[in-house]
Amino acid sequence: MKIEDVLAQGAAPVVAILRGVQTHEVVAIGEALVEAGVRLIEVPFNSPDPAGSIAAMVEALGDRAAIGGGTVIRTDLAEELANAGGTFMVSPNVDPAVIARSLELGMDVLPGFLTPTEAFAAVAAGASNLKLFPGSVLGAGYVKAIKDVLPRDARVWAVGGVGPANIAEYRRAGVFGIGVGGSLYKPGDTPESVSAKARELVAAWAASEG
Repeated sequence: MKIEDVLAQGAAPVVAILRGVQTHEVVAIGEALVEAGVRLIEVPFNSPDPAGSIAAMVEALGDRAAIGGGTVIRTDLAEELANAGGTFMVSPNVDPAVIARSLELGMDVLPGFLTPTEAFAAVAAGASNLKLFPGSVLGAGYVKAIKDVLPRDARVWAVGGVGPANIAEYRRAGVFGIGVGGSLYKPGDTPESVSAKARELVAAWAASEG
């Protein structure tokens, strides 16, 4: 599944970032996330065996969730991600070559930006989903300001420091979605603990609607 497929089925636009996850545990954690309502799952490429973890989740969960890769900072990583079956690419930066190659490979792209210059460079490279990273550094007011100048169809996802306590504030400012890493999953966390935190996130997102 791709991001739009998941969103079309009514899932919250919440990306779980499983940095440091081990391949032997990733399917159980992915199952816990999907059952809790988080159906966008990212394995960063600075995790152990990211391609193996992505492939395992694609096989087990690919009909119920969009599985992607993060920290994709080179075109060869984009190719490795696509070969593993990943359907979306996330990066901490804006690299037009990485964006272009990912799009060529049929993946959705979520490049990371902080400044207006970076945001417009990402849009020019073909991105319509933009990852504000780190999301908490400049706050929700910055989201509103950047949204005022971006194209109407550009969607801002806030990643880093956004969670149940401030989801509503960021949604009022205009974020389309969020990505959550360490506060949702840290190496060693059990599927049960991840499930509980995921349910809290989904509930907070739902409560912030309107």
